[in-house]
Amino acid sequence: MLSRRRSATSRSTALAAAAVAAALVLGACDTDGGDGTSDKAGDSGPGVVAPGRPGEPARTLSAEEAVEEAGQDTANSADFRYARMMIEHHAQALVMTELVPERASATAVKRLAERISAGQKPEIGAMEGWLKRNGGDRREQHHDHTGMPGMATEAQLRKLRAAEGTAFDRLFLELMITHHQGAVTMATEALTDGNDIIVEEMASDVVAQQTVEIDRMRGLMD
Repeated sequence: MLSRRRSATSRSTALAAAAVAAALVLGACDTDGGDGTSDKAGDSGPGVVAPGRPGEPARTLSAEEAVEEAGQDTANSADFRYARMMIEHHAQALVMTELVPERASATAVKRLAERISAGQKPEIGAMEGWLKRNGGDRREQHHDHTGMPGMATEAQLRKLRAAEGTAFDRLFLELMITHHQGAVTMATEALTDGNDIIVEEMASDVVAQQTVEIDRMRGLMD
């Protein structure tokens, strides 16, 4: 996660530098050339190289485009929606992992649940902090879980609470695999539709971490 944060910070810094360079270019375009003649109308001057998002190549922008893009990392509705929904999504995962110590039989399942809990609790705190800093309010969230992919139904949770031993292990893994797949879907949508660089970092972490855990859980089921 630290490396992704550094990458995101570097991109923001580079965009800011690009904006400064663009401003200088625009300023130069407004002055006379060295031969006493002004630039041609509509000539935006030399391009400015702007870094792409993670996994994307750098681009050459006009001075006007660079100035505009430098201010485009503000949060949009997709960012707020992702943070609010993922808080609820992670909260259900914690409800499921809390059942493991007393009901699971496999040590590997118990360890997996501990890792999931240890990873998702701080992520909830990070998303709550982001919402607070950006004026979001969790009370605005729609609490209909049916709209979130991967969420277990109340009937499935009751069945999980009633299970023990190997039956619990298998049902827990089945439900958590589906739950993680839903989280990856939501995070991928945030990466596509969102605009805030911090949300992008959090969503990237969810995709990376939960994809690994899905593979691990499938291995345990085999």
